[in-house]
Amino acid sequence: MQRLFSMFPQGGPGIALLLLRVSVAGITLFRFWTHYGALASRWTLLAVIAPALALSLGFLTPILSVLVCLVAVFSLVQGHSDALVDVSTTLNAVALALLGPGAYAVDAWLYGRRVVVLPAPDRTRNR
Repeated sequence: MQRLFSMFPQGGPGIALLLLRVSVAGITLFRFWTHYGALASRWTLLAVIAPALALSLGFLTPILSVLVCLVAVFSLVQGHSDALVDVSTTLNAVALALLGPGAYAVDAWLYGRRVVVLPAPDRTRNR
């Protein structure tokens, strides 16, 4: 029996991926705010809030998850914050990048539920 797996699961797994997206975006915003706080300029705030909002909504999830992972690893190497927070953020971002956005995401609305059917190769041309 063949079992198909989807990048956009529904139901409980889809809700779990929604919660994972929101938690990764939330911890990223929290880490930024506790480190820079009111010292950050409006453009810097926009540069952090816009990707976090996009990640929460599920837009460009794999790309933004990798970006969050890189920032968390950089912060871990630099020693700017708590190592446990950086490691858990990194692991959650990697899991999110590998699992995908889920059914309750903008990515699922834009790219999901499509079936690509490739035609069989024409073997008569190569003879």
